[in-house]
Amino acid sequence: MNSLSLFKRASRCFDDYPSLAKLAVVCTISGGCYVAYADANGTGGAPPVLEEIKKKKVVVLGTGWAGTSFLKKLNNPSYDVQVISPRNYFAFTPLLPSVTCGTVEARSIVEPIRSIVKKKSIDISFWEAECFKIEAENKKVHCRPNSESSKNGKEEFVVDYDYLIIAMGARPNTFNTPGVVENCNFLKEVEDAQQIRQSVINSFEKASLPTFSDEERKRMLHFVVVGGGPTGVEFAAELHDFVNEDLVKLYPAAKDFVKITLLEASDHILNVFDKRITAFAEEKFQRDGIDVKLGSMVVKVSDKEISTKVRGNDGEITTIPYGMVVWSTGNGTHPVIKDFMQQIGQSNRRALATDEWLRVEGCSTIYALGDCATVNQRKVMEDIAAIFKKADKDNSGTLTVKEFREVIKDICERYPQVELYLKNKKMRDIVDLLKMAKGDVAKEAIELNIEEFKKALSEVDSQMKNLPATAQVAAQQGTYLANCFNRMEEAEKNPEGPIRFREEGRHRFHPFRYKHFGQFAPLGGEQTAAQLPGDWVSIGQSSQWLWYSVYASKLVSWRTRVLVISDWTRRFIFGRDSSGI
Repeated sequence: MNSLSLFKRASRCFDDYPSLAKLAVVCTISGGCYVAYADANGTGGAPPVLEEIKKKKVVVLGTGWAGTSFLKKLNNPSYDVQVISPRNYFAFTPLLPSVTCGTVEARSIVEPIRSIVKKKSIDISFWEAECFKIEAENKKVHCRPNSESSKNGKEEFVVDYDYLIIAMGARPNTFNTPGVVENCNFLKEVEDAQQIRQSVINSFEKASLPTFSDEERKRMLHFVVVGGGPTGVEFAAELHDFVNEDLVKLYPAAKDFVKITLLEASDHILNVFDKRITAFAEEKFQRDGIDVKLGSMVVKVSDKEISTKVRGNDGEITTIPYGMVVWSTGNGTHPVIKDFMQQIGQSNRRALATDEWLRVEGCSTIYALGDCATVNQRKVMEDIAAIFKKADKDNSGTLTVKEFREVIKDICERYPQVELYLKNKKMRDIVDLLKMAKGDVAKEAIELNIEEFKKALSEVDSQMKNLPATAQVAAQQGTYLANCFNRMEEAEKNPEGPIRFREEGRHRFHPFRYKHFGQFAPLGGEQTAAQLPGDWVSIGQSSQWLWYSVYASKLVSWRTRVLVISDWTRRFIFGRDSSGI
């Protein structure tokens, strides 16, 4: 039955049976719906009114942690969602280092994005394409197909949107170092991990040929990792285990030529972790024979040598022969994001600045989350006068403890650095902070003017920190934003967020707050360092099993869970796959 005949039948029904009182028939039609309405008080001669209710168009750029989390949690049927990404799958990126050495197969950590969205009861469609331009003023994104998904790769198309979700992630940060792009391997995508795996095997096969000298074999089997962060450290540990547990059995003659070097520009590896973990990791790598060079900054990479400048060595340049380099030094900005940032006046930043509700600053209908964005937490001192005025309800020019307590919950929610400052200063109540500014006065008698209020809160902004660029942050942001979209209409009528200190009313939603559940650093040899909430640190095999259980539970589907667990089991029984395929 087509839609036209359906409307005719509905119209005839209203005419023939006016005693049905008031009746509305809603018919959903791709991208929107029609409402047919009749009133029983009519004479029966007038046809029902057909009114189209158009769905809001939401365009999601990216299928990484942030974008996929958003799609999985979105359940509001009033949106027409279009997903655009150059890859048609979600990848569990924390296991990429395991893919490089055959511990886990690449297919085990990916889930087709179409398999994820087909389970949804709302309108979601996917296009495998690359966004190369964003027009914020006209609410359009310009895209082109992947070269692999199109014969000529030249066709371009434009997509309109009502809301835009930018979740494109980041690209490797080369710091414009000469030769990095041409000669180094990165570890951002599944394809990167597969290429590294093949390069490692090829290096061993090539070094086994009789046509090379021992010096050449040493160079071919020298693997250099640039960057002592979690990814670089985990890859170095995985590679060490792969070489010593599997490859030396297959290539016994190569054992004496293999060397792994880790270059880090700062004073320690794993700087984002507790010092106890950092010290243990450095000692373990030294025992394992991994050469950790601290304070070494890479200045140039050629096809066979990498040049470094060691801090405190009078700027002397040292060259290191290598067979393969893996570059893992943080995140850079995609060209399309750079262009967009110039459009909106953020060209001097490294990532898109958003407010605490993940809206891009200056763009009310564009949201950015994940590695391509950073939350720009507003400072208390920027709003100190507005906060004082809002709290001073009797307009006396002074603020009492009672008045302050009435708004303290909203202040702590809007400015989380206040609560963090109190915690670090071991203050039980924010009134203790006010008392410091007033001196030795009974709490209930404290009364502050604007200058004393500024003095009391003058140091709280020192606790502000940027969120780390991790999968954990991106996933939480995607879930948060989806929950906001699910309640958008309700929140418009009944705002649930904190008080607007500069304006009237309340914010629609509670601001995004990241909850840290801990982090892991696999160090090889079935040993992992875990740093969990509450300053709890665990290092050893027990943490390795915790790592296995947590990562298995976080995989996006039962299919990937079964595959990864079977890969781990296969590795324990048969060893890693060294075929290079």
